[in-house]
Amino acid sequence: MIYSIQPKIYAKLKKSLYAIISLILISFIFFTIKYNETSSQKRGETLSRILKNNYFLELNKFIFQKVNSPYLSIAHKITKGENLTNIFKSYNIDEKDIIKANSKLKKLIKPNKLKMGMILDLVIKKNISGTLNLIKLNLPTSKSINISLDRDINNKFIAKKKITQLFTKLSFSEGVIKKSLYSSAIKNNVNPNIIIEFARLYGFEIDFQRDIRKNDAFQILYETFTDEDGEWYSNGKIIYAYMTVQNRELALYKYETDKLSGYFDINGKSMEKALMKTPINGARLSSSFGVRKHPILGFNKKHLGTDFAAPLGTPIMASGTGTIVKAQWCGGGGNCIKIKHNSTYSTIYAHLIKFASGIKSKTKVKQGQIIGYVGSTGLSTGPHLHYEVIVNGKKINSQKLNLPSGKILKGEDRKKFEIERIKTDVLLAETIAKKIKF
Repeated sequence: MIYSIQPKIYAKLKKSLYAIISLILISFIFFTIKYNETSSQKRGETLSRILKNNYFLELNKFIFQKVNSPYLSIAHKITKGENLTNIFKSYNIDEKDIIKANSKLKKLIKPNKLKMGMILDLVIKKNISGTLNLIKLNLPTSKSINISLDRDINNKFIAKKKITQLFTKLSFSEGVIKKSLYSSAIKNNVNPNIIIEFARLYGFEIDFQRDIRKNDAFQILYETFTDEDGEWYSNGKIIYAYMTVQNRELALYKYETDKLSGYFDINGKSMEKALMKTPINGARLSSSFGVRKHPILGFNKKHLGTDFAAPLGTPIMASGTGTIVKAQWCGGGGNCIKIKHNSTYSTIYAHLIKFASGIKSKTKVKQGQIIGYVGSTGLSTGPHLHYEVIVNGKKINSQKLNLPSGKILKGEDRKKFEIERIKTDVLLAETIAKKIKF
């Protein structure tokens, strides 16, 4: 007897069948991974790592869409401690393929030193015999370098390194500050990284919380890198920076030689000092240095730092170059960081919600480098940064700190700087002229 099935019911059955097959395939991949390892604990760790990988969903999606295809397309996000061998093994790739692939790739990259967060694209083929062969691999190791592995007509692996050719052009932005430098610069299409660097340059001289006034102006001339198609790729360094602050005009020029690199004003004087005025931008000074009534404990207590109220997660910068002495829980100070800048100066940053990547004890940091983010950990009534400056072992008011003036160029450096400054002024005029529409 022949039974007819309605199209809708057939479609549902077909969909269910695909789902069942997909689950079987996923189970097969999961539970055959590392099966020959001696410890069930290791198998569990491997399985857990794959499940936690954000990009494993791509495999699941692929199986549902192409259940009849022998090819698996996988986008694997590299996690801490992973290397090519254990990634290949986690997807049960044939041992011979792993050896051959590593042999080719090790000439271009270090298979055991992969950067966390990189995306490894794999194409795997399941053969009739049940083995899984690696067909293709793609790994961007940096913004301009891409590593690929393919099979040639003889089925042998060929590894290639492609370097994207980048072209440099100058970009110019200017604007008038209404609420804050950051918001005004963003409205003028300035990249956030350029804004942060711009603020760092002026952070030695300007307190962005108290000195900036409405209608103060800014100009930035900076490098932009594009690819062969003219598409934006990344930003380079700032060539020229300019600000008007309460009727003061402050222009800075980039000047570098084999032995020297920095930003100098029209007179060849550097603004850079041992410490920045404030290690955070766009914050409000909420509590000054001195005696105050503690907001939680309720009694008068000397406040040995300066508090800056800011939104949760606001980046905090190292106010000077130095070495991290500690980056840990500090009781009432919550998550805190202490940096030793030299034999004279140290700084403390408290109540952080978290530390920036790579920040730990004995780490060396550069002035202006992001070290953490504003939080409300420890004894705190709301998101803010508690900032302390220690001079020769004594905590002092950071807002009244008098630091030595920046370096002044002399001799040959001064002559070379004048030449570079004139060149920059010409570049600035040409770039502005190109933007003007007649």
